[in-house]
Parts: sequence; C-alpha cells; structure tokens
Amino acid sequence: MQALLDAIATLPLPQDAQRIFHGRGGLYPGCEQWALDAYPPVWVLTSFQPVVEDVLSLLGSALQQRWQQLAPDQAFNWVFQCRAEGQTDTRLMAGSVPEPHTVTENGARFRVHILRGQNHGLFLDMAEGRHWVRTHVTARPRLKVLNLFAYTCAFSVVALQAGAAQVVNVDMARGALSVGQQNHQLNGLTAGASFLGHDIFSSWGKIGRSGPYGLVIVDPPSYQKGSFIATKDYARLMRRLPDLLAPGGHALLCLNAPELGLAFLQEQMQELAPTLTLVEQVANPPVFADIAPERALKVLVYRAPD
Repeated sequence: MQALLDAIATLPLPQDAQRIFHGRGGLYPGCEQWALDAYPPVWVLTSFQPVVEDVLSLLGSALQQRWQQLAPDQAFNWVFQCRAEGQTDTRLMAGSVPEPHTVTENGARFRVHILRGQNHGLFLDMAEGRHWVRTHVTARPRLKVLNLFAYTCAFSVVALQAGAAQVVNVDMARGALSVGQQNHQLNGLTAGASFLGHDIFSSWGKIGRSGPYGLVIVDPPSYQKGSFIATKDYARLMRRLPDLLAPGGHALLCLNAPELGLAFLQEQMQELAPTLTLVEQVANPPVFADIAPERALKVLVYRAPD
C-alpha cells in the first residue's frame, strides 16, 4: 500500500477529471486492488478487494492531509467504493458531492454521478481517445460522425466542439443518452447531434440512412449480458463498417476486455473488413500503464479506401 500512500503524498491539485493512481496495472506490487480518481471537487478511492476500516482510515487521513496542503480553504470531499465478491458498496466518507456534479476535461464539461453504480458517467481511461477525436475532426471540419454505444456522448461533445457537422449517437440505454443530451447543453451545443435510443443490431436501417460517415466510433462494453458480448458481437459490427464509412473515412475501434488482445481486433478486421487499413493504435493515458499492455484498453484506427 506504500505506493498508493506515496502517490497521495505527492499528488497535484487536479483541475480536470483524471486518474491519479492505477494499481490495477500491476506496476505497484501490493497495490493491485487500488485506484484513485479525481472528479473535482471529490476524490474517489476504489478497491477491488474487501478493506478493513483501519486501512480506510489511514488512506482517508493521508488524503485529507494532502488536501490541506493543496487547498486549505476548500472543503475536503472523498468517496470510497468497494467492488468485491460481486458486490458494489459506495460510501461518502467525508464532505459532500455536488448535485448536479459537473467535471471538466480539456475544456469540455461533463455530468458525472459517483455515488451510484460502477460507471460514473465519464470513462477516464478513454481520455486519449477523446483527444484523438478532437484532433482528427479539427483537421477535417464538417465531418459526419457515427457514435455507436454512445453512453453519455462524450465523443459527440468533443467532435462537435472540434467542428463536426453532425453526430449520430446510438445507445439502447436511454438514461445514459439523456445524460448525453445534458452534456451537450452544458457545452452550449444546441445543434448537430441526434440521439437514437435503439438496439444497434436491430437499427441498421436508421443508422445507414444518415450515412455514409467520415468517422465511425465503436466503443462497446466488453461484456453486457443481453446487450453485447465482444467475442460474439464485435464481428457483427466489423462487417458493417465498409458500408457505413465514406471513402477515406476512419473507424475508431475500442476494446476494454483484459482477456482479449490486439490480435482479436486485427485478425477479425482482416477477415471481415479487409478493405479497411490499420492506421495506428491510440495510446492510453500514461497513468493507465499496465505491466501486461494486452490487458489494457485497446483503441485502433482504421481507414477506408478513397
């Protein structure tokens, strides 16, 4: 646990939402169960194993001491979440959580909810993917974008800020799309986005009618019973890409399944969408470094022929 305590003792005053400590990457022996995130003005400490109260008290004291050094005139707020033995327990340990709670990333604003569920509304490990989209669209203004498995539409916000002409967001979770609409409003984006609360696999007609697209973003869950299982369903997406993409268009393929490596995406793309060319792999934020990179989030960029 010493590596986590060291990280707390030297952490900076965060402005944007970000991960501070990533024990799950295996680079800090003895700390594999821990993750520390900043959702300003709240710290979120997560353990993937049961924790005794003495340990929580020690970590909370360390966080409070560092906070008093960084911002002595501001309230200290922290939340602990334990994800162990198939259960999730979330506790407000000190201070309070804003309601509504809005965080920033690279100039964009997003609504988050850290006291309920495991997904807080903004996936911090996808920060570089969002940065790639911002850079890509900036260089290709008026691009038409398809955002599959849009969740709370962070990719859409970034794309429209960068100058996209249109973004079609598709996700069967209407509650998440509702938060996505709020995210657009938070950023003053009142036009250019549509929100389709449909099962993607039964909505190809609607999705195709708005195409072809200069950029297709595919960011599915790795395993969600009744919705998406990567080993079975990703191939169904890959087959559609050549028809969805405009000539010279790009596809951003994301996979966050530790048990599936890069070869899973590359080999299936070669078989199912051979006309698309692999352009690059988008690096993850440095803080998410993993002792076994194949376990970490994988983000690949493919390009359609001109």
